[in-house]
Amino acid sequence: MAPKKAKRRAGGGEGSSNVFSMFEQSQIQEYKEAFTIIDQNRDGIISKDDLRDVLASMGAFMFCLSRVLCKYIHESVLTVLVLSLVGQLNVKNEELEAMIKEASGPINFTVFLTMFGEKLKGADPEDVIVSAFKVLDPEGTGTIKKQFLEELLTTQCDRFSAEEMKNLWAAFPPDVAGNVDYKNICYVITHGEEKEE
Repeated sequence: MAPKKAKRRAGGGEGSSNVFSMFEQSQIQEYKEAFTIIDQNRDGIISKDDLRDVLASMGAFMFCLSRVLCKYIHESVLTVLVLSLVGQLNVKNEELEAMIKEASGPINFTVFLTMFGEKLKGADPEDVIVSAFKVLDPEGTGTIKKQFLEELLTTQCDRFSAEEMKNLWAAFPPDVAGNVDYKNICYVITHGEEKEE
């Protein structure tokens, strides 16, 4: 999600017993849509079978994603990426059971939302975010072309607006060659301030 959506509703502090007060209404709607996608049998509870089915359907999505990414990523890197992702979609029963056991009981929408609230209390660790960017940096330079990053952020998933892009480039200006230091972005996301050079 874009950073603007990560803000909590005023008055919905960490001690709130109402999980719905932790999120904006638009976020709740997005989570409801995600819950509905995962709840494959539409019984209002996410089960091990639901997880297996949604992961299987993601295999088809990975194929489509690979078709889009092929114009940006070297074919061999793309092949490794897609195969590793598809490999992660072939999840064992034990792994599915472990996912289900993360909840305190049956995973209805309120439990699902609570689990997200707990996960969103802090950002992912810096190394996880850096690893996500490294997928877009097969040469390992620590940078991504501004034009490429801007195209991804404005055309994929939760699209950035022109104003959000302007703010991003103001906070993280590219170098004279048009490269963006994604490691610095990751540091700021996880630490809240720029690294001392």
